[in-house]
Amino acid sequence: ISFSEALQHFQSAELSQSRGKVRAPRRRRGILAALLHWLCGPPRLRPQLRGEQELALAMAQCSLDDSERVHMRILQTIYRQLTRSRLGCPRYGAHWEELGFQGRTGSSPLHGEKPRLIPRIHSNLPWRGSVLTQLPQPLPVLLTQLHWDLLQLLNNFPFCIMSVNITRIVMQALQEERLSRECNRRQQVIGVLNELHAAAFLCLSRRWRQQHGTVADAGFFLKELELSTKKKPRQLLQSLETYLSH
Repeated sequence: ISFSEALQHFQSAELSQSRGKVRAPRRRRGILAALLHWLCGPPRLRPQLRGEQELALAMAQCSLDDSERVHMRILQTIYRQLTRSRLGCPRYGAHWEELGFQGRTGSSPLHGEKPRLIPRIHSNLPWRGSVLTQLPQPLPVLLTQLHWDLLQLLNNFPFCIMSVNITRIVMQALQEERLSRECNRRQQVIGVLNELHAAAFLCLSRRWRQQHGTVADAGFFLKELELSTKKKPRQLLQSLETYLSH
């Protein structure tokens, strides 16, 4: 499935329950706080983009549904792109662990010092208890040149669990209005989220390779990436643009 087809599904789906779970961005209280935000803080998202922001945040509250064909097609696409297999895979099985999910016992180094950054996920049930927006977001990454760099790291790079956490970071940045300037400039929200997701992956893969990262270092890398994503999103996006242009 392509990302555009997956997005069309969510645009036409009934997401009323998920929309009800979306928390509005925090508003700064007090005159001084409002003045400081006006002088130094990020701009507000333009009104015409609020609907797209609401859709993205509502998607982030959806649960994976085994009975929904589009959800399963997304999972199969991610599996086939990462393994370069022409065949699909069973819904449940240890093969998901090979793509970066934790084992049944939780004894992986991924489950340790940073549980907030790296949630425990059963290897036989990918995206169990997670948000659905974590499913379509890897699709644009897997359809660019960046995909090949990530495949070179796959033996010791937990792609799927990193994607889950990068999505969480990107969605938090959106909700905290850290991305409003870039969304306003490009007149889109979901496109910016996808590019930032890919840009964060590029930054992470470079640091992972340069510092000879292992899964035991994942919490440190993600914490560092979270600061970069929220404080310097434009810099990350420019790095991705430069990478893709070459």
